[in-house]
Amino acid sequence: MTLVEIRSIVHSDLNAVDAVIRARLKSSVPLVDRIAEHIIAGGGKRLRPLLVVLAGRACNYTGNAHVEAAAFIEFIHTATLLHDDVVDGSSMRRGRDTANEVFGNQASVLVGDFVYSRAFQMMASLGSQRVLAIMADATNVIAEGEVLQLMHAHDPETTEQRYLEVIYRKTARLFEAGAEVAAVLANGSPEVQRALANYGRHLGTAYQLVDDVLDFRSNPAERGKNLGDDLAEGKPTLPLIHALRSAGEADRALIRTAIRQGGLAQLEPIVAAIESTGGIDYASRVAQRESELALEALTVLPETPYRSGLAALAEFAVAHTT
Repeated sequence: MTLVEIRSIVHSDLNAVDAVIRARLKSSVPLVDRIAEHIIAGGGKRLRPLLVVLAGRACNYTGNAHVEAAAFIEFIHTATLLHDDVVDGSSMRRGRDTANEVFGNQASVLVGDFVYSRAFQMMASLGSQRVLAIMADATNVIAEGEVLQLMHAHDPETTEQRYLEVIYRKTARLFEAGAEVAAVLANGSPEVQRALANYGRHLGTAYQLVDDVLDFRSNPAERGKNLGDDLAEGKPTLPLIHALRSAGEADRALIRTAIRQGGLAQLEPIVAAIESTGGIDYASRVAQRESELALEALTVLPETPYRSGLAALAEFAVAHTT
């Protein structure tokens, strides 16, 4: 299935999510409204809301709370992006200027705080202590992930295990929380809740691995990022970590220097070293395994179009690495 076909399974739910996002981002403060409109206009795949509504329906949920949940999951993601772009000094995302580039760092950080707090207002309105606990834990882990990534930036000694811990905390944890919250709202059994959480975790890990692979195969028109953006920021991602393990001494020295200093002065030979050591293929295989684990987690669910959508989402996450 294409992403369009997956989205068509829950088309009405996604329209409702978009309406909630627009309504909940409204503020009486004009600058908040302007930045909110900038964020909404930026679009994006909205994979996390899609995951939430599919998971809720796959658990036979018939209410509307999953729409609110999908929106607040997207808000948590949006807030982290607003803060990330300031920390990373990013000027472009999804092919357009970032909020910090347009409105400044201070406004972006403060509106990120607004979006975070609005998300928790929405969680509280659902009246579920379990949902609040899941999301409070998740946002705490995400914040720790941001700090861990900062600690490992420009560090060529970062191991694969440390890298995977960072992407779990920064990316996969929110996917995990979204899927688990959907199962909780649907009153799924503990087994189903665990299975959906596992699905989300593996899906999110696969998605981030693929994103890191594409950093060395990037087309700005398709991704909204330039080739080597992660390398420019000194982020040791899995293709680089694998190349450091497998390359000759000269290439290892080149990669170490690039990670320590950041920048793209040696991008071409580094991409060549990654390719020659199989770094892209290795990271793609790890992503594929995560996708397969996500699919295995779905076996507890009844066979429905929604479960098929979740399965297709896991396959979509890794389809563009080959």
